[in-house]
Amino acid sequence: ASVSEPAQKCCTENIQPFLTSILEELMGPVSSGFTEVRLLFDKEVNEIIQDFQKTNDMTRLKENVDQLMTLPFNSVKMEPCYLKVNLLQELLQDLKCRFKVYHIDFVIQRTQNFMQELMENAVYTFEQLFSPSHQADSAKVATTIEKVKLRVLK
Repeated sequence: ASVSEPAQKCCTENIQPFLTSILEELMGPVSSGFTEVRLLFDKEVNEIIQDFQKTNDMTRLKENVDQLMTLPFNSVKMEPCYLKVNLLQELLQDLKCRFKVYHIDFVIQRTQNFMQELMENAVYTFEQLFSPSHQADSAKVATTIEKVKLRVLK
C-alpha cells in the first residue's frame, strides 16, 4: 500500500506519456519486417506460377510447392526479413537508458520467431488450399495458384 501510490505517480508522469510514441517507433521496424515476409511469400509463389506457365510440368510444380514449404527454414531467403527487425537494436538502446529496458536481444529474437511462424502459417495454409495432385485441369492451375496466394495474403 505504501509503494502503490508513488509507483503509480512515477508511471503516470515518467512512462505513460511516452508509451504511444515508443510503440510507434518500435512498430516501424516490426511492421517493415512483417511486410518483408509478405513480399517474400508473394515473390516465391509468383516464381512458382511463372515456372509452371513455362513448363506446364505437374511434377515440377509439386517439387516447387514442396520447396516452398521449406521457406520458413531457409535462413538465406528469410534474412532480409530478419534484418528489418535488427533496427530495433538501435531504438531499444535509447529505451534501455531511459526506461531500463533490458533483454533487447530477446525482443528482437522473439519478433524474428514470430516472423518465421507467420511464414510457416502462410506456406502451410497455401499447401492446404492448393494441392497440385488434386488439379486435373492444368490450364487452370496458374489461376488457381494465384487465387490461393491472394487468399493466403488476405
